[in-house]
This record gives sequence, structure tokens and C-alpha cells, in this order.
Amino acid sequence: MNNLKKQDLKILCVCGVIFAIFQVLLYFEFIDPYWEANIILILINIILSVSLNLINGYTGQFSIGHAGFMAVGAYVGAIMTVKLELPFVVSLLAGTVSAGFLGFLIGIPTLRLNGDYLAIATLGLGEIIRICILNIEYVGGASGFMGIPRITNFPWAFWIAIFIIFFIKNFKNSSAGRACLAIRENEIAAETMGIDTTKYKILAFTIGAGFAGTAGCLFSHYYYIAHPASFTFMRSFDILTMVVLGGLGSMSGAITGAIVLTGISAVLADYPEWRMVIYSVTLIVLMLNRPQGIFGSKELSRKMFKFGKLGGKIHGGTAES
Repeated sequence: MNNLKKQDLKILCVCGVIFAIFQVLLYFEFIDPYWEANIILILINIILSVSLNLINGYTGQFSIGHAGFMAVGAYVGAIMTVKLELPFVVSLLAGTVSAGFLGFLIGIPTLRLNGDYLAIATLGLGEIIRICILNIEYVGGASGFMGIPRITNFPWAFWIAIFIIFFIKNFKNSSAGRACLAIRENEIAAETMGIDTTKYKILAFTIGAGFAGTAGCLFSHYYYIAHPASFTFMRSFDILTMVVLGGLGSMSGAITGAIVLTGISAVLADYPEWRMVIYSVTLIVLMLNRPQGIFGSKELSRKMFKFGKLGGKIHGGTAES
């Protein structure tokens, strides 16, 4: 535990240095507004990918309705800020809690399903949320919820992303997190050992949905508008692609997947006719070479950089064990 705390402190110090560097670059306008917007979008996508990784990667479920919970957070947060004129912190909390509560209500009946059945159920529920929003005039209906103040900035997005990453990391290392990992590996064996599989699946789903709501609130308070077209099935599919590309069950992978895919889209923005072709080819090449994802189920560590040296010793037959 002491080693884990020391590692966490070191990582927080590194995060502080990274934050200071980017803040200075943004303050002196070395980073233009276009890339500032993409950096914030990367941070929002990191929140979405690590929260979905909790459901799909750590618990072994197959949810593809994450954009629906993002929409709930975006609209509830906007209502709190615009309609009720409450502080942004309250909007964030309200968006998170409302999305998490909806995830809890949805999780009770659907998480008794497995595999493709669960995927179809979550897909349908995500679309139900979007269609309901389309027909609510109070939040703008098909025109979207406009007039949202731009409160989200780099410090807000950065430190909320760091908080969520550490929260999910500590959850994984807790007894509840170990139960989720056991469910992923073998649900029948987990039930035999006395683990309430439905309880822990709902818990993971609720937490993941809540943090998707946080990302949605940050999103709507940066782009001035919450529009149903921003939360379609394709948005859920993009988030899932980030998680799978980075490696299911890897926090480092989820973060890397969000950075890589968002970065590719940003770089190719000047080439709209080739954008999706290059984007798709990149995904195909990566998945052909690394079908388990960039990190697989591993986390970024010093051991990865020693692997080549260690592998060479083993290959050469110098077994020291």
C-alpha cells in the first residue's frame, strides 16, 4: 500500500508538471485556439474512455450506449446553469448524479443479460434517451439546447480527468474492483465463490454512466450547445473504439486510445476527403498488428521498456531462475 501511495504521488507530481507546461503554452498563446479545443476534447474523451473501460474492460460487459449517459449529463448540467442559474460545480454534480442514477435504473433489468444481448439492450436505451430529448421542448428539442455559457476550460477538464482516472484506478484495486475483475474472468466461478455478480455489475455500470455524465457536462459547457446529434450511436461507437484500440482492461490503453484517435481526427481536419479513409486504414493496420489493443490488458510501466532486454535473455537460453 505504501508503494502504491508513493507511485500515486509521483504520478500526481508528473501531472502537475504537465499541467503547468500546457498552462504556460496556452497563456502565452503558443497553442492556437484550434488545438486548445482539441486538447480539451481529448481530456473529455479520456473521461469517456476510462469510464467505459470500467464497464467493458474491468467488468467484462459489452455496453454501447455510453453516449446516452453523456447526453443526460450534458442536458442536466445545462439546465442547472442556464435555467436555474446555479454554479458550475453544482451543474457538474447534478449531471454526474443524474447520469449515474439513470445508469443504476437501467442496469437493474439489463445487466442480467450477457454478451450481444446486453449490447443490443444498451444500444436501444442510448437511442431511447436521445429520442426522448428530441421531443422535450424545455431543452430545445430537435434544435438543441443553446445559450450555454463556456465555463469549461483546460484546468477544469484536466483536473477532473485526473480525479476520475485516480478514482477508477483505486476502485479497481478495492475489494469491489477485484470482484468486477473476477466477474470478467469467469462469472460462473465468481458466483460459485459467493460474489453477488449482479450487484457489482450494476455498481460498475452506475459509476461508468455517472462519469459519462460528467464528460457530457464539460462538453456542453465548452461548445455552448447540447444537441441530440452529438450523442448518436456513432458517438458511442467512437468511445468503444478508443477503449478497444488501447486495450480492454487497461487504463493506460483507454487514455492512449482517446489521445490517438482524437489526435488523428484533429490532424486530418484539413483533408476532409481523405479523413475517414486514413482514419479507417490506421485502425485496420493497428488492429491487424495488435488485435488485443496497444496495451492489451497491461498498464504502462518501466517493465515494458525492459521487456526487450528480458526477452533477449530468455531467447538466448540464459534462464536465471
